[in-house]
Amino acid sequence: MTSTATPPVRSRRKFEFPSAFTVLVIVTLLVWIAVFFIPSGQYEKEADGSPIVGTFQNVPAPQNFGERVIDFFLAPINGLYGILNHETGMIQPFGAGSLFGAVGVFMFVLAIGAFMTVVFQTGAMDRGIARLAFATRKRGWLLIASVMVLFSLLGSTMGFAEETLGFYALIVPLMLALGYDRLVAVGSIFLAAGVGAMASTVNPFSIGVASGEAGVSIGDGIVLRIILWVVLTTITVLYVLRYARKIKANPAASILAGDSAAGAEEPGAAPGIPEALSGRQKAVLVVTGLAFATMIFSVIPWSSVLPVEKDYPFAWELGWWFPELTALFIVGAVVVGFIGGLGEKGIAAAIGKGAGDFIFPAIVILLARGVTVILNNTQTIDTMLHAMEQLVVGASAGFFAVLVFLINAPLAILVPSSSGHATLAMPLLAPLGDFAGIDRSLVITAWNAGARWMGLIMPTNAVLMGGIALAGVGYNKYARFVLPLMAVLLVVTLVFLVIGALL
Repeated sequence: MTSTATPPVRSRRKFEFPSAFTVLVIVTLLVWIAVFFIPSGQYEKEADGSPIVGTFQNVPAPQNFGERVIDFFLAPINGLYGILNHETGMIQPFGAGSLFGAVGVFMFVLAIGAFMTVVFQTGAMDRGIARLAFATRKRGWLLIASVMVLFSLLGSTMGFAEETLGFYALIVPLMLALGYDRLVAVGSIFLAAGVGAMASTVNPFSIGVASGEAGVSIGDGIVLRIILWVVLTTITVLYVLRYARKIKANPAASILAGDSAAGAEEPGAAPGIPEALSGRQKAVLVVTGLAFATMIFSVIPWSSVLPVEKDYPFAWELGWWFPELTALFIVGAVVVGFIGGLGEKGIAAAIGKGAGDFIFPAIVILLARGVTVILNNTQTIDTMLHAMEQLVVGASAGFFAVLVFLINAPLAILVPSSSGHATLAMPLLAPLGDFAGIDRSLVITAWNAGARWMGLIMPTNAVLMGGIALAGVGYNKYARFVLPLMAVLLVVTLVFLVIGALL
């Protein structure tokens, strides 16, 4: 007798986009393979390391196959604490030279994780967020817009980038409590600071370094950059607000809806009337606010940002960077823990848990830095610069400005540091701009806009990959969210650059 039983249907496993960790491992492998097909080359350099136009020549590959294999596996290590040897130009996890690795950022992220976990352990942040969400329940858009304008201003004036990583633990829970999703938090922090950096006005780390390399004042071209900042920031704020309003009305419309990634829960329900803050909790929030205010104040190069003629820092200018900021938040974690009544054991446990929770985004950051190490050690960056130089020679004014933007966008993937990118590219681009008949300040604006525009999505951007990891957002979901905005920013910026070149 023939059986009529229906054979079991095998469930097809749904494809899930890999995590930021896996994406960067794949990118590292692809770059490592690609440099086998890119010839090594070098420019002659000035005393400060700037390349000299017209001096490029190919050189023998500095590494054999075995050394390249070792370099691939050492890329994350070099990305963490690699040392740049100024005599050989190689980056290795030993020897004499200057620190190239991202160990400072790595430790800063762990310290932020420890600090915020202690704050949340006291219950002050949860209750404070609930009260703020309740107070702004009908004006969430105003909160988003205010946060974005602030971060954009910081990005434009001082290149606020790695510093933004500390704010995810604050902004993500707040946005969820207001009924938004984690992409709204990413847009409010990373996109705002990123578009601010794209339209940098007096950012010393990009415009400042590039102006020095081009031999012009940091104030040259500032009118165009201010107008560009206002326009691009407005577009970005409206874009995020439009998405936020849509998912507030219909949470199922969220790009993250149904996302199985850890922590990517749907927006929260409308906040109810929260309990009042206790005296201890109020004190914890005051110390938390002071810690973040101190971080912002301490890293701003006030003598470069303020409109005064000074070649040296103000007496009250702290000039802190990641070592000091790491210490600030570790000490802050202990202080907050005692104020919040956690006791010695509770503080120690919370610090350990917080650092452990943030280890994933910290590793993502060092992986991103490791990609640049591979390009440096194979001496292929100068080869790419030379290709860029050949493309822009002989272009008309308007076309030259567009080319500077378009060529430096992909180059930023390989050289994500704005100051390092400026040091490499500007000594070549500035003289070529003279031949094209456009002001060097416009060359700087086009270069910066192109590089930072690409920074909004490039997987070698440690700030992006670390930020979305902290927010619990997959790279594919973030890309789906940001690509329409990037298209608008591209068109608007190119129009501004062409008009600037023709005036």
